[in-house]
Amino acid sequence: MLTANLARSRTTDEEVTPLFIDPADERYRQTARELIELFEAHLEETKGDLEDAIDELTVADTDYKIVQGLAKLLKDECEFEVVSPVEPREIRRRLFERANERYPIVRQPTLGEDTQKLEVYSGVADSLGISLEECYRGMYADLEDNKRLVRIGTRTAEKYADAGIGDEGTAASTSTTSLTGSSSEEYEHTDLTVDWLLTRYNLALAQAVLYNATEMRIRVWDHFGTVFSYVKLFGLMHRIYPIDADGKRVGSTDQAAGYEAVLDGPASLFSQSQKYGIRMANFLPALPLCDRWEMAAEILIDETLGETRQFTLDHTDGLDSHYSAGKRFDSDVERTLAQKWERATTEWELVREDDVFDLGAEVMIPDFAIEHPDGRRAILEVVGFWTPEYLDSKLEKIRQVDADNFILAVSERLDCSSEEFGSAADRVLWFKTGIHVYDVVELAETYASQAEPTATTEIDT
Repeated sequence: MLTANLARSRTTDEEVTPLFIDPADERYRQTARELIELFEAHLEETKGDLEDAIDELTVADTDYKIVQGLAKLLKDECEFEVVSPVEPREIRRRLFERANERYPIVRQPTLGEDTQKLEVYSGVADSLGISLEECYRGMYADLEDNKRLVRIGTRTAEKYADAGIGDEGTAASTSTTSLTGSSSEEYEHTDLTVDWLLTRYNLALAQAVLYNATEMRIRVWDHFGTVFSYVKLFGLMHRIYPIDADGKRVGSTDQAAGYEAVLDGPASLFSQSQKYGIRMANFLPALPLCDRWEMAAEILIDETLGETRQFTLDHTDGLDSHYSAGKRFDSDVERTLAQKWERATTEWELVREDDVFDLGAEVMIPDFAIEHPDGRRAILEVVGFWTPEYLDSKLEKIRQVDADNFILAVSERLDCSSEEFGSAADRVLWFKTGIHVYDVVELAETYASQAEPTATTEIDT
């Protein structure tokens, strides 16, 4: 994503609007083309040399801030590594020890120092079995500017999260992946084309506005499972309501043409922190995966006065997603269960997020359905690692579920008991570190139902 200093938007008395560029504009296409060629030309070169080349790049008719923003997005797709035949710390240690033996501490340098320096480097290189050049370059190969560009093009969920924005507008070490418990499952492969870079830039401008969001409301009319799996992936606190074709809330999922979700923002949860805002910004690319969607967010523009402005987007804004539409998992526990299930010998099939429980004013989307060829079906919710506040909300929803085939897998690390799960108390499978397939199958054999649950509705994933 863009750092805060590279964001471009306009704020009026009513709204905040990102300053999108036209991907068909030839001046931007030329800029993107030159930048991609520059990055490719610096493969195996140092990060410092690449940064210098970007700073020296002059592109006619393109704002310098846009050039730096496009370059930032390309750098997000790169991998830089320490390239040295010996650990730089070990080279430094030996050089300093040998230099300490050869160099007396004096007030005035002497003409003999250059010769002695060469002797020191040569001696250390010989002792390590590397060349003189490798010794010289390897000494500080672990400094950020000396790292080498070794790969361009493929990102993972973990790396997207690591590229977050800190409070000072710099790259932050906060990992959304680690916060949500997700592993580094790979996002869709990225081909670095001019069209990809320019459309990615517009999406990044919109994401940057959300760093200061206090609340986001989304409405989607298709691909519900995909969207809500990303809501869960980024650990966003949410409430979901069924809506009709016009976006008005309706009484039950039986009448629903779509769903509205209210996502709480950073200012309402963690004052002065953008960590939650990064999660909301990370979530935004999930929306363009839908054919029809709307987003409205409250953006905090003056923290002292508490002033906010509206930020709206929908499917007509021409944004394109770089996320995969494939099914995602909310945690390693769920992913591992799915992987174990593929290797298990059972007639029961594990189906990902295929139901919606109607809870009246809200809905709940369970993690899995477990289906048998003879028509029996159970619905499984995994209750993993949640904050105490969110666990209370989760338990409240679970107690409202009215379905005899609803079963639960609950972590023993949570501070709760079976009684807190209401009518589902006798359908709880407790687990320590992972869920065993055949324990779930046994529970499904006991509680699966032939008939479709009256309170659920099939959704398009």
